[in-house]
Amino acid sequence: MSLSRLYAGEICIPMLLGRVRGTVWATRKDEQLRGMKLQIVQRVGLDGTLQKGFVVAVDSVGAGIGETVLVAQGSSARQTALTRNKPVDAVISAIVDKLDVPAQE
Repeated sequence: MSLSRLYAGEICIPMLLGRVRGTVWATRKDEQLRGMKLQIVQRVGLDGTLQKGFVVAVDSVGAGIGETVLVAQGSSARQTALTRNKPVDAVISAIVDKLDVPAQE
């Protein structure tokens, strides 16, 4: 069974590598989301190029615009202290310092 799933016409991977592209401001939202920073994260390839697709994720690590991050999705997104039992489907769980990807032969 594949770890990928089809979602709204896009392939959605449970944990994705992405770049923070912006912030979502929502003055009216579910009470359980108050105080949470919502970031727009666009997928990136292993070579760092921007890919098609984005996700809005709760930022649990203080990521800034332009930073490369790891995003957990689905039930895994509700496993952090900040997001436990909250209506969240994606969370920024790490800021990536470096990627080591061997060159393909």
